[in-house]
Formats: sequence, C-alpha cells, structure tokens
Amino acid sequence: MTSARSHKDSGPLRRTGRAIGHALRTPFTGTAKGIRKATHAHGAGESGLGKLIELHAVNGAGDVMITVALASTVFFSVPTDEARGRVALYLAITMAPFTLLAPVIGPLLDRLPHGRRAAMAGAMLARAVLALTMSGAVATGGLELYPAALGVLVCSKAYGVVRSAVVPRLLPPRFSLVKANSRVTLAGLLATGVAAPIGVGLQTFGVPWPLYGACVIFVGGAVLAFTLPHKVDSSKGERKAQLVPPYGVTSPRPAVRRNGKTRGREKNGEKRPGLRSVGPSVLNGLQANTTHRALSGFLIFFLAFLLRDQPLAGQSAAVSLGIAGVAAGAGNALGTAVGAWLRDRGPEMIVASVLALALGVAVLAALFFSTVMVAALSATAGFTQALSKLSLDAMIQRDVPEEVRTSAFARSETVLQMAWVAGGGIGIALPLNGVLGMSVAAAVLALGAATSVRGLLAAARRGSPHPRVA
Repeated sequence: MTSARSHKDSGPLRRTGRAIGHALRTPFTGTAKGIRKATHAHGAGESGLGKLIELHAVNGAGDVMITVALASTVFFSVPTDEARGRVALYLAITMAPFTLLAPVIGPLLDRLPHGRRAAMAGAMLARAVLALTMSGAVATGGLELYPAALGVLVCSKAYGVVRSAVVPRLLPPRFSLVKANSRVTLAGLLATGVAAPIGVGLQTFGVPWPLYGACVIFVGGAVLAFTLPHKVDSSKGERKAQLVPPYGVTSPRPAVRRNGKTRGREKNGEKRPGLRSVGPSVLNGLQANTTHRALSGFLIFFLAFLLRDQPLAGQSAAVSLGIAGVAAGAGNALGTAVGAWLRDRGPEMIVASVLALALGVAVLAALFFSTVMVAALSATAGFTQALSKLSLDAMIQRDVPEEVRTSAFARSETVLQMAWVAGGGIGIALPLNGVLGMSVAAAVLALGAATSVRGLLAAARRGSPHPRVA
C-alpha cells in the first residue's frame, strides 16, 4: 500500500521535472535547430557544405579566443611605446619562420588527397594542445609564447588551405564558388562575433581562461571534421581544370627521357600541371588581394596606436578603437553577405571594382580626416577585402588543377600573410599623424590598382575558358 502510494505521488514530480528540463533545454535546442536549418539551406545539407560551414564557424570561434588572450598580453597591458616594440617583435618572430614553413604546407597536403578530413582534424587538435601550452606563458608574455603562437598560425593556415581546396567538392546544385565561399566565411565571422565577448568574459576569471576555452572548442572541431562527407577524401569523379599557358605560349617544354623514364613537363603526351601557368586572372587577382591585405595590416596597427595615443574627437581611446573595430567587422560581414548573394558574376570584375572603391574612400579619408572618415575607411577596407578574397578563392578553385590546388592556396595565403605583415610593419613605424597615415593607405591602394586592374579587366573581357570544378 505504501509503495503504491509513493509511486503515485512521484508521478507528478517526474512530470514536473521533465517539464522544467524541457523548458531549460528549449532555448539551446531551438538555437541549435535554427543554426542547422540556416547552414543546411539550399541544398547545403545534402551536398555536405553545411557541415563545412559549421566546422569553419568552430574554427573562427577558437581562433578569436586565442586572439583575445594574445591581445591582452602583447598590446593592451603595456604603454604605447613598449607595445609598438612588442608587437613588432611578435610579427618578426612569428612571421620570419612562417615564410619558410608555409610554402611546404601546400605540396605536403597535395600528397594527401585522401586525408583531407584528417588534415583538418589534425590542425584543430594541434591548436588545442598549443592553446594549453600558451596558457602557462600568456600571463608573463615571455619569449616562449612566440613559438607557440607561430605553431597556431601555421596550423590555422594549414586548415584554411585544405578548407578552401575542398569547397568545390561540396558545391550544391546552382551554387557558384563565390557564393559557397561567402557562406563558409560568413559563418566564421558570425562565430567570431559571438565568441569574442565570451572570450573577454572568460578573461575576467584569469588571463589563461580564453585559451582553455579555445582548447575545448578545437577539440570539438577535430571531432566535427570527421563528420564531413567521405567524398572530401575521394578523388572519384574529379575533373582536372586545363591550364592556360601565360602570354600566348602554347607549346610546352619537351620531355626528356633518361634511363627509360620520362622527365620534364610532359609524360605520356600529357602536359603535367603546374602553378606557373594558371593564367592572368589568378595572378592579377592575387596582386589585388595583396594590396587589400597590406591595407588591412596597415590600418589595424596604425589606427590601433594612433587612436590609443590620439583618440577621435570627443571620444576615449577605448571608444575610438571600438568605432574602428566595429566598422571594420561590419564591413567584412557585409562584404561576405554580398558575396553570398552573388551567383555567376565574374570574379575579375568584382576584384577590380572593390579595389577602385577602396582607393576612392582612402583618398577622401586623406583629404577630410575625421571620425566619420576613419570609420568609413575601416568599413570599406573590411568590405572590399572580404569580397576580393572570396573572388580570388573562386578563381583558384576554377582555374587551378585539383592535384596542385592546395599548393596554390598555400602559396597565395603565404603571399597574403606577408603582405599583411608588411602593411602592419609600415603602420608600426609610421609617425602617428592621421592625414599622413590615410595618404599612405591611398598610395598603397593606388599602387595595387596600377599593377592589377588593367589585367583583371582584360581577363574579364576574354572570359574564362575553364569549366566550374565541382
């Protein structure tokens, strides 16, 4: 009798507990379902692109956690003059070895066409371990922090080149490469925007806590990488894009037979693919993107020190930096979103147009330096860099053969990273004068436009002889 009554009484308690648990879970499960619905829309779920979008969001969240931890150590924790020296040291120590290591990443990954998921998972796990390693040194800012930061940078680039190389394998029907790239990039930006304040909040518990958060995120990313479709690791059905010999050269170098083996650029009558004859679109697009990346590095470091030392009129240093940072982030997100709406527009025309737009705004900022123009140039730089990079990725995916595409991405990322460092170096060394800085920004863009726009417009008129690589 007693046990029956006890069982009867426990029924309402169980139902109440389940109701409370359901109410607590609903916001999280509802958010997760909404995210999954957005990432898997328009056929992205069936093709596997949705999984890649989610993986890139995880990657962006982990990277920004590390950025928050490093920024507090290298930049904000010391006076301006000392900060300039420490930032310059950070760039020199991390980027000098990176220039030697990065060109090796692409050819190495080209030899692992059936291990792309493992490569992305490995890059995630390596950063998880490095985040834990950095957590012990980030509070002191000692030199041991920099090798770990270099490792994070190399792993991040390794993930990035593999991610870019597999996008064509996951294209849904009626998706252009620019649109697919923008979907992936936009997910990373949104995740960065969500994770950045979380990282700042974690830092209130202690300097290493954002790095602990990054470690957890990257471990989750490693697991998620293996949920990508198996076709990411398969070469079945791949078509090789044909190379366009540059400047009208139509005859390849003759093959040479030595010891019964064919050597040279031909084998069995077929021209072997290479990176030197990708055609003018990729080369000119890379030149234009180098300009955008140099401008980005310049503005980040020049404005960071300028606005810290000379805040915008009526604003504090923190608010001034916030205005520039929010404007750049909003511009980048807008550029990525615009790329998502583009379908079959020529990437060459996009790159040429946004370079001209950035140049025009930089000239206005130099002539009428003010709070509004600083924000306008920051937003424009973010917008144009995002669209230009999406278009360059599309040109590489379209014009470069599958078996060397990863190398092409690795080399282009190396060039762009070095351009960013060069721009940042100029920003660190330049006197803190706003008009002078905006004039230098305009000069950088003018040089880039002079070297690339004419070739881009000519390539756009000719059109691409390459089919879309799907």
